Amino acid sequence: MTTTGAQDVDKAVSLTTQALRDVAHLDWGVRAAGLDWSCYDTAVHVAGDFTAYAAQLTGRAKSSYVPFEITADPGTTPEGLVEVITATGGLLSAAVRAARPGDRAWHPYGSAGADGFAAMGIVEALLHTHDILAGLGVHGWEACPELSAQVLDRLFPHVPRGNDAWRTLLWATGRGELPDLPRQTAWRWYADPVPAEGLLLCEISPALAADLAAGGTGGFAWTADGPADGTRIGAGHAVKAREDGTHRPGWGAYALVRTEDRRAIGAMGFHAAPDAEGGAEIGYDLVPSARGRGFATHALKALTAWAFAHPGFTELRAVVAEDNTPSHAVLARAGFEAVGAADGQVRYAVRAPRD
Repeated sequence: MTTTGAQDVDKAVSLTTQALRDVAHLDWGVRAAGLDWSCYDTAVHVAGDFTAYAAQLTGRAKSSYVPFEITADPGTTPEGLVEVITATGGLLSAAVRAARPGDRAWHPYGSAGADGFAAMGIVEALLHTHDILAGLGVHGWEACPELSAQVLDRLFPHVPRGNDAWRTLLWATGRGELPDLPRQTAWRWYADPVPAEGLLLCEISPALAADLAAGGTGGFAWTADGPADGTRIGAGHAVKAREDGTHRPGWGAYALVRTEDRRAIGAMGFHAAPDAEGGAEIGYDLVPSARGRGFATHALKALTAWAFAHPGFTELRAVVAEDNTPSHAVLARAGFEAVGAADGQVRYAVRAPRD
């Protein structure tokens, strides 16, 4: 994986400001393409993201954004906004350059280090330049293919690759079309997916779960036989958890994305956040074409290790129908032990390793 650095942020800021300076004479009060913001507000948003990402890195924020907001002074012109983007882009570049190798900070799409926040800043710059230009009637602008490929590699590991990195990035963020793939109606990036052998586990956030439950893709490129009914049903449970106020980031469902072709082949996740005793239950679902190849075992081992890495987590449980022989084998290979049976169901559990 190519590391994204300060020099790449500088390049993205230069491309953005050059393109926006060329249209600074137009009315930025019109709506940016595909957004509810005006072109003016979208430019302020870019500056705000640059500054927020820089602050996350320098403050090494642990659980939320640093609580401040960037605004433009009343009367600031589009030319002035270009200056603001230049200056705040420089702040992000400086923060990336100054970060130490082990520095990491919180982001709602996954904890990241300097390379991750650099890539996030580049995504914001390139995509919102596209949105502003299109809103102003300027179509056909294309971002640097090398930068597009870098951020796809760093933040969109679940997206199939095409020959045109910029077009792929537009598709991945719901802004364009790709052959043989449905247009995205929900999307996010992944700064810190859970790795497993042959797979990446990408969290299905409530917004993506709502899209899946409604018949969409959830932002993933699925195999021809996916997503399975169980995945859509599980997504509906995740939506209800958000509505009930019980959703806890990380302790929901994950899409299983096959690394060989970046296709989603199923889902695995926790039924709820850990209970008062530090335990949780897990379930999973694979499309028929991906079964029998060890994917469920690899994913279960990875997500089990992820759970036990959290202080206070004590036990992971699963319940399987007595006649579901393949699932019994998956659980056994992942280190689970049968602890009881009733009503045609077998209960399994694995406890935290002892020091």
